[in-house]
Amino acid sequence: MLKTFYGGVFALLLLVSCTQKETIISREESFDKDWKFIRSDVQGGQNVDFDDSGWRTLDLPHDYSIEDLPEKEGVIQIGPFSEESAGKASTGHVVGGTAWYRKHITLAPEDEGKTIKILFDGVYMNADFWINGNHLGNHPYGYTAFAYDLTEYLNASGEDNVLAVQVKNEGKNSRWYSGSGIYRNVSLLKLNPVHIDLWGVYVTTPEVSEEKATVKIETKIKADESVERLTLEGQLLNPDGQIVAKWNSPVDLNQATAVLQTELEFPSLWSPDSPALYTAKMQLLDGNMVIDEYDERFGIRSIDFSPGKGFLLNGKSVLLKGGCLHHDNGPLGSAAFKAAEYRRVKTMKENGFNAIRTSHNPPSKHFLDACDELGILVMDESFDQWQRGKNDQDYHLYFDDWWERDLESMILRDRNHPSIVVWSVGNEINERADSSGLEIFKFLREKVLTMDNTRPVTQAICHFWDHPGWDWDRTIPAFAQMDIHSYNYQWKNYEPDHEKHPERIIVGTESFPKEAFDNWDLVEKHPYIIGDFVWTGMDYLGESGIGHNNLDNENVGFLPDWPWYNAYCGDISILGYKKPQMYYRDVVWRNSELEMLVHEPVPDGRTEVVSMWGWPEEWKSWNWEGNEGIPLQVAVYTRCDQVQLELNGEVIGKKDVAQKNSGAQQMDVPSESRQIEALAAYFDVSYQAGELVAIGIKDGKEVVRQSLKTAGKPAALKVVAENEIAKASGNDLAYFNIEVVDANGNLVPNAELPVEFTIEGNGSLQAVANGNPSDMKSFQQPRVNTFRGKCQLIVRPREDGAEIKVTATSEGLESGHSTVIVQ
Repeated sequence: MLKTFYGGVFALLLLVSCTQKETIISREESFDKDWKFIRSDVQGGQNVDFDDSGWRTLDLPHDYSIEDLPEKEGVIQIGPFSEESAGKASTGHVVGGTAWYRKHITLAPEDEGKTIKILFDGVYMNADFWINGNHLGNHPYGYTAFAYDLTEYLNASGEDNVLAVQVKNEGKNSRWYSGSGIYRNVSLLKLNPVHIDLWGVYVTTPEVSEEKATVKIETKIKADESVERLTLEGQLLNPDGQIVAKWNSPVDLNQATAVLQTELEFPSLWSPDSPALYTAKMQLLDGNMVIDEYDERFGIRSIDFSPGKGFLLNGKSVLLKGGCLHHDNGPLGSAAFKAAEYRRVKTMKENGFNAIRTSHNPPSKHFLDACDELGILVMDESFDQWQRGKNDQDYHLYFDDWWERDLESMILRDRNHPSIVVWSVGNEINERADSSGLEIFKFLREKVLTMDNTRPVTQAICHFWDHPGWDWDRTIPAFAQMDIHSYNYQWKNYEPDHEKHPERIIVGTESFPKEAFDNWDLVEKHPYIIGDFVWTGMDYLGESGIGHNNLDNENVGFLPDWPWYNAYCGDISILGYKKPQMYYRDVVWRNSELEMLVHEPVPDGRTEVVSMWGWPEEWKSWNWEGNEGIPLQVAVYTRCDQVQLELNGEVIGKKDVAQKNSGAQQMDVPSESRQIEALAAYFDVSYQAGELVAIGIKDGKEVVRQSLKTAGKPAALKVVAENEIAKASGNDLAYFNIEVVDANGNLVPNAELPVEFTIEGNGSLQAVANGNPSDMKSFQQPRVNTFRGKCQLIVRPREDGAEIKVTATSEGLESGHSTVIVQ
């Protein structure tokens, strides 16, 4: 018989016949469809009490900062971009402003007597809420989930109720693209007065091995004097959906809780290689009446951190191959469609990442669900500032009043996600090393541990660019408070700090792409260094051009100005394609034996300058028409001993591969481009069309080869749908990737041509994009230029049981077509 424990006391498993129970609940429903919307800063001032019949109707999630702006006399505007942007390059030159949303609610007779709550997963930002003219409250932070109880203000069933939301994205409040509006999903909760609390189920796995695991489930109940006895029943379903445990637990009405502890034999353990998920299906009973149901997914896994063994997942060493991600979905803005969030996580996983840092705020629930399902480890981060701001209107204005509620929201919502292995409560905080900062971190950490003591707590520490004259040792008291020790751009301090502080467990929470080898070499060498998170995993909007290149004597600055809008520092493009630094990282991580890239020509007498977050202008291309006879630099990245290069069958040369950097690179200030020395061999090759071949040699034998071929002239457009089927769920999307190809179907990598789209069937255009960081265009018109031979169209399915057919055209080229079935 299965052993089951209540509050640690052994009891026999009690079973209650399900056939005797009467169910009267339907807990949660999507509340994303048919909202009314008006942008009052653009369309005129409004208030909560006026007629909304002329407003636009839309479905959530919705980001109004990504939408085209109307023409404004005397102001330069392109699509959503405006020279009047408060955030300028930091936020990608988009406009925030004030907007209103309204939703009409009619309750059914069966809803009478229920507690009605509305749950928002995120609204950016400083939003106010009313129901039938009654103010529910204000929520300043744009990244945390929250709920309001509507019950006492609702009209009787059959009558109209009006929910109004005012969103105020004002001033300079972000260092990156935030988006604006109700950009995450909304749910309506219809609860019996006695019910399981929102985020009231807490699952932990105190003991885990391959042979058995202990699962502990604590459930918090919202009860009142109307009940004398409550029972919590449940089933535990394994990843295959089979019932592996049942239980029946009395609810302690004094504490309004129920606790279950169960042992499972030979559990399926969650890991990136095998992301197995269990489900706890909970039923709350008043007698034989089921008054609430609650399903919670979780994973069974153990985590352990130590300087001697590093990070252990289920007792096995795991090195964190990490990338930092902001929350936007590129051309979709910050709209957190389930399909887009899953695609982003899937893209990271397919490119070799096993970890993501949610920089610098809690992500959407959809994002964490994707990490659970696909197998990505997560550092979940709460704040980018505490009491001292980085911008005049940012979260520091609200921190003292809101930090506790926002931290509770993050931990309570997210703590059952097995993907999360570290909590971070701050990033490059101004007061990180002074007395006030030490005190703040202390109570932030203590607050986290009162809600979840199963994971370490950290904050990301950088050098004192904001406190000139302070030396690195000023960080010692701050690091002394942490469970693991997070360093931004400080790999040179890892070994010296270990000598002085051998108790530290170090992780690189931000690093430069060009220092990928330096960081990873130390991770592989020392167990006390558990991983590296590059800035960034994928390109994102805002911090425009932080990864730019330019030529000497061009005064570009830290962030290139208009028309740059994309950070361009990601290993992966905003469309989801590998960029040059990702190919290099593939070699560093041993995911590829050899990668060959060609540097675009640099004008005579000029020098390329690469930002700290950038990469030399290298591409997988041997299409350099107009440069015949001109020497081009070819970089071959590999862990082989030697590389031989051939062009059109003739040997160009053979070179040894540098396995290490010759000296520490100085990256503290922008500097001239440096070749990537480690795992690299360089050749100067006079360009002529044809086939360029790199051959990797180990121990005198060929082990790998890669070629680049000159493509022909553009002949056609190739359209490929990423999935054959899309769901008419409101949260699904159909992605179509477009390539310019020659007569033989080869990508033409230097093609930059205008493409127009026609969409037939039950889908609507959601976004177009090309990945060019400085090509400001509308994201919402059916036309875009290709960049590096590629562009992308995203369509939102509208109805069930139909097709979406996409046609891409460009003058002089054969059109491309693709079809997706909507179910």
